[in-house]
Amino acid sequence: MRPVKDWASLTDEELLGIRFRDLELDVAFGLLSKALSALSRELSRRDIEFRPHVWLGEEWFCPDGVPGFAAPFYLAHPRLMQLERRQMFEVEGGTFRSCLRLMRHETGHAIDNAYRLRLRRQRRRLFGSSEEPYPEFYAPRPFSRRFVRHLEFGYAQAHPDEDFAETFAVWLDPGSRWRERYQDWPALEKLDYMDQLMKEVARREPLTNNRRTPEKLASLRRTLRTHYRRKKIRYQVDFSQHYDADLHRLFGDKGRRSASDFLRRHRTALRHQVSRWTGIHGYTVDQVLKDWITRSRATGLRVSGNEHRVLRDATVALTVRAMQYLQSGHYEVAL
Repeated sequence: MRPVKDWASLTDEELLGIRFRDLELDVAFGLLSKALSALSRELSRRDIEFRPHVWLGEEWFCPDGVPGFAAPFYLAHPRLMQLERRQMFEVEGGTFRSCLRLMRHETGHAIDNAYRLRLRRQRRRLFGSSEEPYPEFYAPRPFSRRFVRHLEFGYAQAHPDEDFAETFAVWLDPGSRWRERYQDWPALEKLDYMDQLMKEVARREPLTNNRRTPEKLASLRRTLRTHYRRKKIRYQVDFSQHYDADLHRLFGDKGRRSASDFLRRHRTALRHQVSRWTGIHGYTVDQVLKDWITRSRATGLRVSGNEHRVLRDATVALTVRAMQYLQSGHYEVAL
């Protein structure tokens, strides 16, 4: 048995058996370190002296009352980013740009906690009450102008605290051009308030300055296998109730290639395209594709006609199902 310190050279199956606490990771890893440095520069540019403390956890997470946030463990090592991609088909925050975007958002939560901004009357009027329970699902309105657009599909609409954090992130982003982009949007009132609010607290000492690190990676006895089993269950949602009807519109009874082989061949491209267009997690899209392949094989469907046309139509059909799911009120919020 290899010592745990050599876990980076383990196979995926072996690595899944490692406990979080035995990974001995550090938030100062390259990608996280570079994004944190950039975040600090952006805060300095706004004359904000507050800095959130950051630790490693299972996911992005800012606990209530804590002026800091957890970053996901897999961003602390390239081998773990590789495992994340193989398990979930994407790496949230896996590039410098996406990591910084997420850090801006989490800093919005942290600064909200640090200065107890949720208690302010105007904050409650514009964003809503933080006392509202977090939903398991929400139905985003894609064309609403009452919310900024920063993270994935409609995330600001999930909860008043997410609306606040997303608005802060847009305000902080030096490239957002928020006054121009959100001109004539109701969301501009929130951004103007954020601008005023941050100027007020910029050089003040935080009212809450604890250094708590809930769910810190070094304290977790769970294995990576347990983590991914739970995470996959979270994204195993069914937004296509009419597989056979869709498949029979796409494929026929005759043709040189089986529909199941065709879908397997284009599975990665379909998953990536539909996830990018809709904002739905790639793992969720892949579960529907997996069912499409199973049903195509069971019904003996074949690819008839031009394969480029069939691929285009399959992408559209899957996207339509995804958009119907988003509008159904069952879009899962990744918290």
